[in-house]
Formats: sequence, C-alpha cells, structure tokens
Amino acid sequence: MDIAPRSLIIKCTAGAEDAERCAQAFTVAATATASGAAVSLWLTGDAAWFGLPGRAEHFVLPHSAPLAQLRDAVLELGTLTVCTQCAQRRAITADQLLPGVRIAGSATFVDEILRPDAQALVY
Repeated sequence: MDIAPRSLIIKCTAGAEDAERCAQAFTVAATATASGAAVSLWLTGDAAWFGLPGRAEHFVLPHSAPLAQLRDAVLELGTLTVCTQCAQRRAITADQLLPGVRIAGSATFVDEILRPDAQALVY
C-alpha cells in the first residue's frame, strides 16, 4: 500500500532549558525529512535561539544526535522558521539568522497547519 507524502509541521516550544523536548522536536523533524515528508519546523520561545549561527552547536544532550546536524538536515530538505514575536522578544533580526531560516508569524503557521495533507505536532 502506497502512502501519499504528508506535510509535517512541528512546533518546538522548548530550548536548552528543556533539552529532551527540544531534541525530540528536531529529531522527529530530521527523521521525517529523511523519510520524504515535507517538513516545516517552527522555533518558538527559547527554541528561537537555534535559528542563529553557533547556538545549536553548543547544545549537548547525552545519547542524542547533535542538534546542529539535525537542524542542518531540516534546512537542507525542509523549512525552518523562527516565530516573529519570539524573535522580537529576543531582539533577533532576519539578518542574524542562518541562511535559509526565515521569520514568520501566526498567520503563516495557521496557513501551514490547515492544509488538507498537514499533520501538526507540538513539542
């Protein structure tokens, strides 16, 4: 039985303060991209910092794939977005982000999750 590819929209609401939840979101996103799913990973709250150069490289969680490696897999095959309000609260600007990372707001998020082929997950 062939299963049609689906869009997977993942919202990561945790940063280094909740390392396991954060790593889980990145792991699922990277695994889904490798499986051929269209993936959109949203970084909200303190996860927004991982849209900046060098931040994921300093994240360490034992027995987890390096966060920078997972992030790069998503960037290569999917979409990585930092929440507009979360960026503003942290004084993060678009020109500071890694190449390929975008800033977008709730209207874009809602548009993505309301697509008929979409599945949304929140970590």
